[in-house]
Amino acid sequence: MKSLKQVALWIDSFFENLALVALASMTVIVTIQVLTRKLFNHVFFWSEEVTLLLMVWFTFMGIAIGFREKLHMAMDSVTKFFPAGVNKVLDKVINVCIFLFGLYLLKNGWDFTVLMADSKLPATQLSNSVQYAVMPLTGFMICVYSLLQFLGINTVRHEGMEEGSE
Repeated sequence: MKSLKQVALWIDSFFENLALVALASMTVIVTIQVLTRKLFNHVFFWSEEVTLLLMVWFTFMGIAIGFREKLHMAMDSVTKFFPAGVNKVLDKVINVCIFLFGLYLLKNGWDFTVLMADSKLPATQLSNSVQYAVMPLTGFMICVYSLLQFLGINTVRHEGMEEGSE
């Protein structure tokens, strides 16, 4: 059981680090693009396309990490007036809705990825499915996180970031 948890944490850390690398790479590429355009009147033909891909991947991975850390929007100003039992039921309903959203991303993301497999991105000639492959991955991660949270397992890895913390 402990090794399964270690594998899950390693996979989770891998995708979190992938999101961080995407953000850092985006920053470097845009900086280089601006400098070469202003100083040398030259733009790398691939820079905008790669930046867009990295931004899409970073954003979707950020969505999954946000659900893991319980950073999604909450209505604390309303729910604080409800009894604890009602809030527990609402939390379960919210987890089910989040799970359904993850399934939606998983299914439709897979469909988009397959649909776009034959088309190519113009600058890099990568398959257009690279842009959509993050959707089913994010959907799967959201499903796992919401299922764990539904079962009462704490998925928060960075304490102090979750909703309602001060």
